[in-house]
Amino acid sequence: MTETLLPQTGVTVTPLTTNAGAEIGGVDASGPLDDTTVAAIRAALLKHKVIFLRDQDLDYTAQAAFAQRFGTLTLGHPIYEAPEGRPNLREMDSKQGTRANHWHTDLTFIERPPAFAFLHSKVIPPVGGDTVWANAATAYRSMPPELRDFADRLRIVHSNDCDFTDDTVIERGHYISTAFEAEHPAVRVHPETGERSLLLGGFARRVVGYGPEASRDIIRMLQGYLTRPEHNVRWQWRVGDIAIWDNQSTAHYAIYDYGNQYRRGERLTVVAPVPVGVDGRPSEALRGDTTSYSAGRD
Repeated sequence: MTETLLPQTGVTVTPLTTNAGAEIGGVDASGPLDDTTVAAIRAALLKHKVIFLRDQDLDYTAQAAFAQRFGTLTLGHPIYEAPEGRPNLREMDSKQGTRANHWHTDLTFIERPPAFAFLHSKVIPPVGGDTVWANAATAYRSMPPELRDFADRLRIVHSNDCDFTDDTVIERGHYISTAFEAEHPAVRVHPETGERSLLLGGFARRVVGYGPEASRDIIRMLQGYLTRPEHNVRWQWRVGDIAIWDNQSTAHYAIYDYGNQYRRGERLTVVAPVPVGVDGRPSEALRGDTTSYSAGRD
């Protein structure tokens, strides 16, 4: 892929595939960035859905300052407590049993899943531990017109009590001790680009108006388009990498192929508007109160 130098910024953008992912150069996320540079990074993120910055040395304060240039930060997580003194941080730590080897869009069991996520790699196993992202907008466009029309009219209930937690959360009892459910459109309209994309993943439980078996079949069928390799990009981490993804138009899968080796990253997320479907109808919370999480703090 050809590297592009964005005028007046010194920022380079090198696409990794035609459908998803780009590596960003010429940016030191630990220092002050002018508005033009931030706008260029944001434009690359919206276009490529997930972007990567190598060799970034940031502590919590610097990472928070960088992420805040893209919006108000959420709290660390609606279920887990954040580390003391770092209220916006979610530690993704394999020693704590945290892994996400299941296709998902972050926190879709709440009414307002975050807009953007910033994951800073701190410890990487010697082999394995890659992450794969899928472009949910490209996946939607790849579907036959009749199937897109069908999906446009669907609503899906997402829950924290789901197959995702069965497979990937060791302390499952704590994770589901408070129930969270939200009803989302199966196809959401991006608030900045206007693109339509599939809103699915491991938290999706049932399709409104359909029984359990039909719901599983519909979700599985739509998910099959999302996870096609053609719509994906795979990133091989190095310590210091930052991955930034548009949680409003992607799903991802953290590959658990590193055994008992240690893996840790630090994630911050940015507040998003409530998702809206093709018909203009917004998502809604069914169970659980995440007001404080989504309000975040500046």
